[in-house]
Amino acid sequence: MDDDFVIEEDEALKSFLPHGFGKQDVKANVALQIERSKRPSVRTTKVQDDGGYGIANQEHGSITANSHKDHDDDQNDDDDEDEDEDEDDDDDEAEFPVSHELVLKTHERTITSMTLDASGSRLVTGSTDCTVKFHDFASMTPSTLRAFKSVDPTATKTSASSETHPIHHVEFNPVSPTSILVVSALPQVKILSRDGEPIGESVKGDMYLRDMHNTKGHISEITTGTWHPTDRDLCVTAGTDSTLRIWDCSVRMMQKDVIVHKSKAAGSAGRTRMTAVAWGASPQGNSSNLVAAALDGSLVMWGGNGPYTRPSAEIRDAHQRDTWTGGLDISFDGRTVVTRGGDDTIKLWDTRKFKTPISTVTHTSTSSQYPSTDIKYSPTSSSIITGSEEGSLHILNPATLKPELVTPVTPSSPLTTLLWHPKLNQILTGSANAETHVLYNPSISSRGAAIVMSRAPKRRHIDDDPNLTTDLSQGLSADAIISPNGNLSTNRQQHSKPLTGLTASGRSRDPRRPHVPVTTPFAKSQPDEKHVRDNIPLSSMRDEDPREALLKYADKAEKDPIFTGAWRKTQPKTIYAELSDEEEEEGREKKKARQA
Repeated sequence: MDDDFVIEEDEALKSFLPHGFGKQDVKANVALQIERSKRPSVRTTKVQDDGGYGIANQEHGSITANSHKDHDDDQNDDDDEDEDEDEDDDDDEAEFPVSHELVLKTHERTITSMTLDASGSRLVTGSTDCTVKFHDFASMTPSTLRAFKSVDPTATKTSASSETHPIHHVEFNPVSPTSILVVSALPQVKILSRDGEPIGESVKGDMYLRDMHNTKGHISEITTGTWHPTDRDLCVTAGTDSTLRIWDCSVRMMQKDVIVHKSKAAGSAGRTRMTAVAWGASPQGNSSNLVAAALDGSLVMWGGNGPYTRPSAEIRDAHQRDTWTGGLDISFDGRTVVTRGGDDTIKLWDTRKFKTPISTVTHTSTSSQYPSTDIKYSPTSSSIITGSEEGSLHILNPATLKPELVTPVTPSSPLTTLLWHPKLNQILTGSANAETHVLYNPSISSRGAAIVMSRAPKRRHIDDDPNLTTDLSQGLSADAIISPNGNLSTNRQQHSKPLTGLTASGRSRDPRRPHVPVTTPFAKSQPDEKHVRDNIPLSSMRDEDPREALLKYADKAEKDPIFTGAWRKTQPKTIYAELSDEEEEEGREKKKARQA
């Protein structure tokens, strides 16, 4: 007998068996997770130091640029030049947080607006699917990238056929992050809490009043809005009724001021649509500036503290008429204004000399299909970010408007909204394919997407897997009757249909629940047909012909009379007198004489 018998270790069995008892600590490989979030190889265009443009290849997070040198140079010179440019491009990569990304797919349609609170912990997005999604970075893990709440601010009924409207703009209050400004395609603006609960709502104005100063609110759709940079109780909204309205949120959304923009375009009757608005403050303590753009191509500026009876500066032909200027932002120091118009141009303006643009570049606009074409300053106003029709992120120079970096985010899907958060140092983009991309760099970005990727993925419990559990609300599998010769595919298709919620007509999808008629104010005062037929006697006679209803009792009345039954046997037979033709004529003449 061999005493040196050794059992070979089975690695599969060893990995399956537990290594200890009790709760096991789940540790995450942070470096591997961050490496997985690194953006794939893309083509990037950047500006050279000499002012020319070059095409650069970004491979595994590093950017290598090709200069405009002659292609007949020696190979050794090219290699040395590429090495020098690699070092410069690494600095460019570290300057902009675009090396890694986190993708959120929580909407179903185009994302129109997004906002982050001052701490950068809560993200709120609005979309054309008529919903506002709330995301919390503190509760996210790499395997649970989802919104914790979805709110439809325009829904008034629980029925699926209730009227809803797309979301135009959402924005956290920069001074008090407990309130969110929500602008939808309605004449009323709403204020939601941090958790999505309604706080206030503006009133709708009287559409039959010609003078907009006398209306208590907007009379038509609101296009956008923004908060006051320093006053927590003030916000401004821009509408298609050619007005800007300043609201005091501390007094039940009371209208404080009305700014009526009188268009000077021919044939406009003095009215136009306001397409964009921005409210910027001056860090030197000077008065803030309120700048708005209109559909007639004008760009108007007022003093942020009033009075608003007359604009301090106005440019009539800032952009082409009847084009939607959806992008507008004011720099950190309040000295420059950048606009992105529907005429495929981006223009830079000086608030101290508000007449002609400082710089103008050509940039294809997507406002014909997506009105929200954002353009934003960086937190320090050292760069300008905007999207493109091809789905690329353009980082522009704030003086010349030339691209410093162009990187694709969602190819073949336009970028509609952007945001560069100052505390997180991360760039957020929303695109037409309903994706939200959070671009960051682990070396210069903090919290936000970086802290999400540093957490361990949440293990999926066995109860979370629908393939391994049974939904008791739909009955046990033993309750179902399956025919041996039946079609199994048909049974699967029937069970695959949703059994929760309401249909478009308001009926319940659950076949076990009887249909409950919708109670409306009209139905309360008007009983239905079944109630009338069961509770009101002879109600069915309303649908019959009165003559036919009486004639069907003629034979019965003749055979069994009710009123003359006492002398039915002694009643004499009626004998009519027989008159000749002469007597009939005499009788007719007598009647005519009486009538005369």
